[in-house]
Amino acid sequence: MGTVRGAAFAARNQFGIFDFVTVEGIRLRYFETGAEMPPVVLLHGNGSIIEDFVCSGVMDHAASRFRFIAFDRPGFGYSERPEGRAWGPSEQAKLLLNALARLDVERPIVVGHSWGALVALAMALERPEEVAGLVLLSGYYYPVPRTPTVLASAAFPFTSEVLRHTVRRLMAPETLRRVFAPCIVPERFKRAYPLDLATRVSQMKTVEEEAAGLLHAARTLSRAYRNVSVPVHLIAGSDDRIVDTELHSARLHRELGNSTFHCVAGRGHMVHHAAPDKVIAAIDSISWDRRGIPRIVALDKSQRSWLHIGENLAAA
Repeated sequence: MGTVRGAAFAARNQFGIFDFVTVEGIRLRYFETGAEMPPVVLLHGNGSIIEDFVCSGVMDHAASRFRFIAFDRPGFGYSERPEGRAWGPSEQAKLLLNALARLDVERPIVVGHSWGALVALAMALERPEEVAGLVLLSGYYYPVPRTPTVLASAAFPFTSEVLRHTVRRLMAPETLRRVFAPCIVPERFKRAYPLDLATRVSQMKTVEEEAAGLLHAARTLSRAYRNVSVPVHLIAGSDDRIVDTELHSARLHRELGNSTFHCVAGRGHMVHHAAPDKVIAAIDSISWDRRGIPRIVALDKSQRSWLHIGENLAAA
């Protein structure tokens, strides 16, 4: 069947545990912390790992109220990614849904960042009855051609794979600067994020695969967005230099009748680091709906959803 990328690792940190779950013969690393219910699943973007969410601040003040489960998606961090099979959003979604069943996680709120947002959408499309709602951060949702960035599968003029990945590792600090821009890279991220793990040759190969497959993944999945039936909260930065917020998050909000959109002024692609409170508020909102507790929501007479831009409201 080909080789398997990934490695074994499990450890406990000060406020949660890293461990493994094996599904379909594939080992996936996950991190778990917090209360028993309700569950919240966190899915990172291309090139990242669990620790991105661990040091983002999203879980800091909400662990007493939610059961957080973050995964290394297949091929990232210490999760395996067998070669010789497709690894698009739908394939990853099915695997993760099966992993959640193995962990006795029922109807989670799924938070996806960037490429992880596509996987989150695929989870809601594959088995909507098993997903309470989605919080989508800085996602790339439509097959809009774009200028290659440091996140994309840049065409380095090297025939040696090892040399190409060595160059990528050397570029890592500049890559981070551009991904966080216009915000600075947080000190907490610099201290806690294991850059060596995130820039291993095996992970860089996965990064290239996902970058190369991004247009196809978005093209395929976008045909089904009209079938998304769960609540969706979209959050993105107004100054995202990796994914155009207007062409993706704002457009998806217009397409989905059951969505809200918060455009965070002056923030970039790593909106979960820049505005974790917005992410927690969106999780809270779906949590209330999940429990079936009526909420008083102020809407105008036309019952339109609201587009949040900075601190202002504009009818969407």
